Amino acid sequence: MNQAGERWPGVPAAWSRQTVVDGHTWHYLDNSASLEGGPDRAGPGGPVPPRGTVPPRGTVLAVHGNPTWSYLWRSVLAAGARAGWRVVAVDQLEMGFSERTGTHHRLADRVAQLGALTDTLGLSGPGWDGLPVVTLGHDWGGIVSAGWALDHPRELAGLVLTNTAVHQPPSHAVPVLLRLVRHRRVHGGATTRTPAFLEATLALSRGMPEEVRDVYRAPYRDPAGRQGIGDFVEDIPATGTHPSRHELDRIAAGLRDIAVPALLLWGPRDPVFYERFLHDLRDRLPHAAVHRFEGAGHLLPEDADVAGTVVRWLERTFGEPDAVPEILQREEASAPFEPVYAALERMGATAPGKPAVVALDGDGLSELAWGELARRVEHLALGLADCGVRRGQRVALLVPPGVDLTTALFACLRLGAVVVLADAGLGLRGLTRAVRSAAPDHLIGVERALVAAQVLRWPGQKFIVAPNWHVAGYTPPRTAHSRRRTFGIAGSLRELLARGATLAEQGVSLPPGPGAEDDAAVLFTSGSTGPAKGVVHSHRSLSAMRDAVGAAYGLSPERSFVAGFAPFALLGTALGATSATPAADVTAPATLTAAALADAAGAVDAHAVFASPSALDNVVRTATRHDAGGRDPLTAGQRAALGRVRLFLSAGAPIAAERLARALEVMPNAEPHTPYGMTEALPVTDVSLSEIRAAEEDAHAGMPGAGNGTCVGRPVPGSRVLIVPLDDDGEPTGEPTGAPGTTGEILVTGPQLKDRYDVLWATQDRSAAWPGWHRTGDVGHLDAAGRLWVEGRADHTIVTAGGVLTPVGIENAVLAVPGVARAAAVGVGPRGTQQVVVVVETDPAVHRGARAPGGLAPDGLARAVRAACAPRHVAAVLRVPRIPTDVRHNAKVERRRVAAWAGRLVAGERAGRL
Repeated sequence: MNQAGERWPGVPAAWSRQTVVDGHTWHYLDNSASLEGGPDRAGPGGPVPPRGTVPPRGTVLAVHGNPTWSYLWRSVLAAGARAGWRVVAVDQLEMGFSERTGTHHRLADRVAQLGALTDTLGLSGPGWDGLPVVTLGHDWGGIVSAGWALDHPRELAGLVLTNTAVHQPPSHAVPVLLRLVRHRRVHGGATTRTPAFLEATLALSRGMPEEVRDVYRAPYRDPAGRQGIGDFVEDIPATGTHPSRHELDRIAAGLRDIAVPALLLWGPRDPVFYERFLHDLRDRLPHAAVHRFEGAGHLLPEDADVAGTVVRWLERTFGEPDAVPEILQREEASAPFEPVYAALERMGATAPGKPAVVALDGDGLSELAWGELARRVEHLALGLADCGVRRGQRVALLVPPGVDLTTALFACLRLGAVVVLADAGLGLRGLTRAVRSAAPDHLIGVERALVAAQVLRWPGQKFIVAPNWHVAGYTPPRTAHSRRRTFGIAGSLRELLARGATLAEQGVSLPPGPGAEDDAAVLFTSGSTGPAKGVVHSHRSLSAMRDAVGAAYGLSPERSFVAGFAPFALLGTALGATSATPAADVTAPATLTAAALADAAGAVDAHAVFASPSALDNVVRTATRHDAGGRDPLTAGQRAALGRVRLFLSAGAPIAAERLARALEVMPNAEPHTPYGMTEALPVTDVSLSEIRAAEEDAHAGMPGAGNGTCVGRPVPGSRVLIVPLDDDGEPTGEPTGAPGTTGEILVTGPQLKDRYDVLWATQDRSAAWPGWHRTGDVGHLDAAGRLWVEGRADHTIVTAGGVLTPVGIENAVLAVPGVARAAAVGVGPRGTQQVVVVVETDPAVHRGARAPGGLAPDGLARAVRAACAPRHVAAVLRVPRIPTDVRHNAKVERRRVAAWAGRLVAGERAGRL
């Protein structure tokens, strides 16, 4: 026992218990001593820890797998004690500190033994204490706990499973690592005679402290202690004749009949339990809540906040719902619903020859009229249905913006399939995470994407889109079809359209369209605030997003636009507006040039332009830099096309007025706007350049709440914005308010709000703490005129000894320093006593040494930055060649990465490259 009264780190001695069942001694951990009414007796070697004030509300029966033991659940025991849940975590016989009986136990034996133990403890059987039981299992413990659940329907209240499998078809090979360790030449040496299997399992958890590893090793110091590890591995029913196959099949089949609440928690970086095992569990428990912890692996409770998630789920499932503050209560609107694909049918009938979609790329211009687009959408939907695509199934679209993406997108929506859209800018790793988490049933993609899909084992039936196949006289390369067997390609977009056209000629019609509340799309976030999240929108919220954009910006069939920002291509087309996609690298918005934008604007006589801040910055650079001979980089025709633009939007990240103003040099007759929104709700607010200027004047005049951030305007019609105030630790814990000048997390609602996050139960639970509202994770405040000012991200707040600071106000002040191109304000040091460090990226044309390796800023630059930040104290000013930004917009600063680098540098360590 240590000085804290713990038998092992994180485990009070009083939680360690033993009992005898059928002549065998079981060890288990039980937090009941920490609950109201818990036993007065001390545990082995120490006093009873302080009791809680909440009586037990139920029992969590936690079962470990192989080669761990009950210590795996220590955080769940602690969290359960605080929340009023008794947690009993058992050591299975031959494992942990339970008895080594010398018997080889099969799966059915272990299920029966667990039942005998719970009868003895009063958790089940004739002496049941009446408290509902929620099972919690990991690895083999998942199967054993599921078996117990099936055998105890009276006591069972809920089921939680983490990284496990209940079905191993004989036709599927056992996972590679298990196959290796089961080999007769490896098995005994790896599992029993040596601790190799144990050490390999512990190594699957990144960053596990050595003292924790040593606790896991404690029961398994010698071969006799490890015999159960070897027996567990041998008991895997890898064949149809294995002695445990019948019991495994019983449990797998029985799960389909379990109707109690269920929760599935998963670590995707698991070399043992592949994603297909999670899909199987979801199929058997379709009502289960699911949360995938990106970056976590096999030992999920060591890698992620399993304890906090389980306790929150218990509270949401079995607790009383929280009262909704009056300020958050909403009147449910009953606005008429029109699906997003309706405009295609309408325009196809009323303006069939008018251009609908124009795409420019290195191969020229591709154009599709409304009539042809409507026909193609119908034919593709028929072709997809003929190939097995069904309503509610998911279809990942791995196609660049343009004619093909528009056709495929609206065909899937019309069919009722759920489109999965992930930005190619996420990179191969990010895209793989997104596709695997969304688990599409089908993929439609260009050849490069389908090659990656095959190599990386992305799920789904695959259809290929050959480039430029729709251009008259174009012959697709033979490789698009000759590699079908190699890459598992089921067909091409051209073939699907041809099949659909034949079916249409035969009189086959599409089924009725999807309902308003049906899932329409899984749209992935940019990944700028962590792994990209899948956001599920219903057909109703998608149509509300379309209507919000139309109302805010006046897009209509009479007003064409250039879509330099992908979401607006979908929404504009859904409004019946002609769209043009400029020639640019979709994975890098900053590659959009002024010439490319002008060509796209000229192709459709654009009324509006949508682009990200970084794209507009590059447009300005490439429009104003003359060559050595002083020649204009744009032709007179290109200048004229840009001069006819009447509206441009900088979308994707809040943008300062100066950057909007610079774009006016290129589009002098346009009104600049910048919306605030997110994948979860777009748009939420809107502001024009003139309104930003007025807001800045109000800030100088001392209007309450004006200033200290970037003004993003007032809510668009139908939307509301409130603030959850920050406490002294920088956490948003207050009651929502609309009071001017209160800084906190931005809370939004509107008809365009997402339905939920996909397979991210904990993230959704946090974001929708109040039903119908979304906690954005951004911090900001409202001013007295009802305008929203964004101050940064909630997890980027700086908590100093003098109070809480937010970064954007500081960064905006620094951006006014001549030559500063980008700035990041971060906190360095322990939270509560953090110091403000400002990192800047400067323009080489203004500052010599701008491209030198990162380090302390020159004295003159540092003085200018400090003066701009006054009266806020800046501990250090650093300069780097480039401040890292997010992959989608090239605009959102990766402050967490910057803070880590700055912390190393300020501490005198080797900081490396940023």
